[in-house]
Amino acid sequence: MSGIGTSCSTLILSSTSLRTCWLKLDTQSHGGVTIFGKPIRRRALGIRAEVSFVNAEEAKKLIAVEGYKILDVRDKSQYGRAHIKSCFHVPLFIENQDNDLGTIVKRTLHNNFSGLFFGLPFTKPNPDFVKSVRSQFSPESKLLLVCQEGLRSTSAANKLEQAGFQNIACIVSGLQSVKPGTFDSVGTTELKDAGKAGLVTVQGKISAILGTVLICAYLFITLFPDQAEKLIQLVPAS
Repeated sequence: MSGIGTSCSTLILSSTSLRTCWLKLDTQSHGGVTIFGKPIRRRALGIRAEVSFVNAEEAKKLIAVEGYKILDVRDKSQYGRAHIKSCFHVPLFIENQDNDLGTIVKRTLHNNFSGLFFGLPFTKPNPDFVKSVRSQFSPESKLLLVCQEGLRSTSAANKLEQAGFQNIACIVSGLQSVKPGTFDSVGTTELKDAGKAGLVTVQGKISAILGTVLICAYLFITLFPDQAEKLIQLVPAS
């Protein structure tokens, strides 16, 4: 019976994966006897756990009720300004101190613009990120990933999910969306302001001072026009 084909299916079900494979066997006929050859096709399908995205209040419940551990993936500068108390820190990006010509040029340009105005460090992907997380947590650990804007924590969650971690959650929009007092924090500023640095913050303070001076001057002129006129007369003409 030449050309006879057969198929088999293997179903493996666990809490973390579902795999289905189909084997198609090539057949040949010799002297009326059918000989089955080696499998010529195989397909594997894996289903991974989904990452949960929560707001700050839901995150607090995950920590208090379900025992999630907090993993901060920001760079060390933002982490140093403010971080949640008792969290773990494994940065997704680290400071780039490479000294090849291309990196030196990029670092100089960065430091003169983004670094100067926004206080952003010149970084590169942390090649040991997953390895460092694995050294502290098992794949079954419940992890709440946090960053400043929500982008790095999402990227980190994808990396850990691919590495086999099964219980991962992220705060939507990151720590910048967290209201003061939501978490016990450590640092010199509020969690939501930990991403602010550089000349932008100084400019903001200067603008606030100038605005206050102008408002006071306007009120003085409005409430005491006679005194204001006398003061103006005392100012020497240019």
